[in-house]
Amino acid sequence: MLLKGLETLPIRIERQTRSAAVVADALAAHPVVTRVFYPGRADHPQAELAKRQMSGGSTMVAFEVAGGKAGAFAVANALRLIKISNNLGDAKSLITHPATTTHQRLSDEARAELGIGPGLLRLSVGLEHAGDLVADLTAALDAASGVRAAAE
Repeated sequence: MLLKGLETLPIRIERQTRSAAVVADALAAHPVVTRVFYPGRADHPQAELAKRQMSGGSTMVAFEVAGGKAGAFAVANALRLIKISNNLGDAKSLITHPATTTHQRLSDEARAELGIGPGLLRLSVGLEHAGDLVADLTAALDAASGVRAAAE
């Protein structure tokens, strides 16, 4: 079974990487998103290095949303296709809030030093159609925007 999985790994990674690039561009265009971290985008601080070292951008996209932790939780909780998980790197798209999961034991200052703000979400792009992922994220970001506006 492991060998069968390895046979299709390059095809799966290629599709996930292509989808991640589409998702990263869509996120960058949304007004609720304040920053996108994706090495395949020209605005990434290490885009040139990534181009030299990688055959694609990555299957992971990190992004910050307005509203800090509440904004990030509102987005994650509004997702329907993408599931919340502490573990990333699956055939299914998964999202996590690093400040309260993988980096929760660090102080606020240490997280800030690492670029892990309260509004940061980390998305592992799976094999779903890129358009479906963008639609799910857009709907969640729009819903979170409404929640944030109502709270203000």
